[in-house]
Amino acid sequence: MSLSREDIRKLSERRWSVSVLATLVAHGGSGRFVILLNTVNCTRSALSATLDQLIAHGWVRHNPGHGHPLRPEYVLTENGMAIALCAQGIEATAKDLDLTPATFRRWTLPLTCELRESARRFTALKTELAPATPRALSLTLKQMMGDELVSRTIVESFPPTPLYELTARGQDLATAIRTDRPR
Repeated sequence: MSLSREDIRKLSERRWSVSVLATLVAHGGSGRFVILLNTVNCTRSALSATLDQLIAHGWVRHNPGHGHPLRPEYVLTENGMAIALCAQGIEATAKDLDLTPATFRRWTLPLTCELRESARRFTALKTELAPATPRALSLTLKQMMGDELVSRTIVESFPPTPLYELTARGQDLATAIRTDRPR
């Protein structure tokens, strides 16, 4: 299955979404809250917010047959299983590249997809990734440059034009993100 651009944006809404989905698929498509908490290694509130978001997207649901409300269990839906398999590939690549979940800001995956085919100007990225704010894109690009996923080159013209493009590491991450229409 390939992810649509909208799926990538939804997947990027919460920092822990990729890890939670990858963990669920690794445990056979279901998992208890405490197991997810210990495996993903995030705070309770972050995990709750992530699970709520994944439920809202229709990718995860509560296990209706699971008994105790203090030990909730979550199950991947059919759509969620397809997304989770992609998330598992993204997480495996991220581990190979020594990237932590902190690397995955809200716009990291969408930016990676936008830069997949060619170098782009900031204004073009801002247009493609609306409603991302310029500050959010700038901070994400700065972090991605620090993680050696993106490089910035200045084209000598008047005025000088900065271009952003994926490095080899960034291309590895882009390969893990399978989309319907690559740019």
